[in-house]
Amino acid sequence: MSDITETGGVMPNGEGAAAKGGDSVKGGDNAVGDNLRDLVEDTLRTVFDPEIPVNIFDLGLVYEIRINEGGKIKITMTLTAPACPVAGDIVQDVQQKIEAIEGVTDCHVQLTFDPPWTKEMMTEEAKLELGFL
Repeated sequence: MSDITETGGVMPNGEGAAAKGGDSVKGGDNAVGDNLRDLVEDTLRTVFDPEIPVNIFDLGLVYEIRINEGGKIKITMTLTAPACPVAGDIVQDVQQKIEAIEGVTDCHVQLTFDPPWTKEMMTEEAKLELGFL
């Protein structure tokens, strides 16, 4: 059984990896997995916290995207704050949108607050959009 593990969000040095190519692949070269990875990333860029005008992927909220055999996706993500009032809505939006991708049979979204999110996890574009640059 091969699986593809691709990590975005936080690299060990604390830099955001979402747009910096911080991906690791297990199970060898897999064009189908690469294409599905692109579709998942593009879809995550359509999910927004209603209070922030930047998508969750570029905010650095997505820590890991795991693509398993049979189109099963596991997403490990965080929120900008543990007490986020729309946490359930964001998780549900991610799950529904990912499950709507052709070839995806299931999506499990796991929330974590370790490591806690910081603005350093954002892409340069997100920082610019929010006035941090």
